[in-house]
Amino acid sequence: MTTFPAGLEFRRLHIPASIDGDDAVDFREMTRVRNLVYAEISGHDDHFMPADELLPNFQLDPAQLRFSWLAVLDGEVVGRVGLDLPQEDGARSGFWLVELLRSVWGRGIGRAGFELVERTAREHGRTVLQSWAEHPAADGPHLEAPTGFGSVPHDHIARYFLASGHTLEQVERMSSLDLAQARPRLEELLARAEEAAVGYRVVQWTLPTPDEFVEGLARMKERMVTDAPAAGLEFDGEVWDAARVRRYERTYLDAGRLLLVTAAQHIDSGDLVAFNELAIGKDRAGATHQHDTLVLAGHRGHRLGMLVKCAGLLAWRDIAPDSPRVLTYNAEENRPMLSINEEIGFVPAAYEGAWKKVLL
Repeated sequence: MTTFPAGLEFRRLHIPASIDGDDAVDFREMTRVRNLVYAEISGHDDHFMPADELLPNFQLDPAQLRFSWLAVLDGEVVGRVGLDLPQEDGARSGFWLVELLRSVWGRGIGRAGFELVERTAREHGRTVLQSWAEHPAADGPHLEAPTGFGSVPHDHIARYFLASGHTLEQVERMSSLDLAQARPRLEELLARAEEAAVGYRVVQWTLPTPDEFVEGLARMKERMVTDAPAAGLEFDGEVWDAARVRRYERTYLDAGRLLLVTAAQHIDSGDLVAFNELAIGKDRAGATHQHDTLVLAGHRGHRLGMLVKCAGLLAWRDIAPDSPRVLTYNAEENRPMLSINEEIGFVPAAYEGAWKKVLL
């Protein structure tokens, strides 16, 4: 068992009803440190979220059991620890994070934090732990992904995961698109995609989802964990219904965030068969984040991925005209989606390692 550094405690994070309440001090402090950690690693503020926008993500959700702790050293919050446990029947996995300010690296806090994560996961019958971490570009030795696609530096972060018994399973590429220059290319690519997508039409909405599309969106969200390239990672199957879609939407609506869904509808059946999500915070001049994108297996080969991405990005220029760029993540082996992104004009901006530990 790891010996905690003197003066260290892991304090369970209280989730307040309102960010303005007297009991929200710890949550606001957690958010401040979260944003500092992300800026230290990435060198930019594109992952910044104010506390009031982050809070809805921490409300009770029957699909997930969330544990959150503050890492407190000598009375000062220096990081956070988290563990999310899916609640589907037979779920085996847990998704975790330990995020610390760089000033306290190398003092055993990260090891103690992961010990807390592992102990909690075992207590809840989990056998697989997985985590993602950005690895800043660096010279020197690299670790190759077992997929054969991508690598990450053998840096402090990699050594931390390896020392705790994890293996690198996958590398994800974060790509960035300059929105100011994108429109002519998007219009050209959309016209080509429309020519190929015979029998399909584009439907779009900002939240809340119209009632007529809720079931179709639920079917597609359910496929995200099974249809996306996963390498050696393990995901428990998810069950999505209308109630889960509405809970998902509340995390955006309650935060004042904006989410645009662009979907492809099969005209003959009326089914939604592809979709793309673009999201931005209350600061409409901040970076845009592209979230889920999926084309259902039976409808691939009709340029529907290009269709929903280009239609969404073109509509986005009217919705959030001051947003300078879009960020998106894809597995390095997901060549079909990376090819679409590259054709649109996305360029590599950073890389993340996906790490896994099997609990014996």
